[in-house]
Amino acid sequence: MNTSPTEAAEQEISFLPDEIIVSKTDKTGKLVYANDVFCRVAEMTTKEVIGKPHNIIRHPDMPRAVFDLLWETISQGEEIFAYVKNRSKTGKYYWVIAHVTPSFDLNGQIDGYHSTRRTPKKSALEKVIPLYNELRDIEQRVESKRDGLGQSRSHLQHKLDESNMTYSEFVWALGN
Repeated sequence: MNTSPTEAAEQEISFLPDEIIVSKTDKTGKLVYANDVFCRVAEMTTKEVIGKPHNIIRHPDMPRAVFDLLWETISQGEEIFAYVKNRSKTGKYYWVIAHVTPSFDLNGQIDGYHSTRRTPKKSALEKVIPLYNELRDIEQRVESKRDGLGQSRSHLQHKLDESNMTYSEFVWALGN
């Protein structure tokens, strides 16, 4: 029996707590490596993902502000931890706690990015999901995507400032 796209969107894919999703990209975010767990959870083959933009697994529920912060951080040569909701090839979803780091060439220049992802704690997601919904709603309320992103980033920064934390500190304060 086939699953409709609507039914698939409501189905969560899980992976074991001791499994790690691993991927590597070039500087532009195109996948150059994906481990077996990545492919299994994304419901794609290695052939389907290599050379494609990493955002092929991006879920539409994810606020753009989080990815904007992520790219800003790693392009400056710093690591970041982030909660991310991804989407599989069939439309199912899965949450991860991602650790994204830049990779450097022999001259110290960024030549790509490396990400490892694990299963997040449900208690952390109970705090992350409402925040992400707020950010996404802000982005969608504004006609201009650029303005929506700016307002969403400002809202995220305001929340972090209220807590006196960076985004990575916020992530770790939720307990992984």
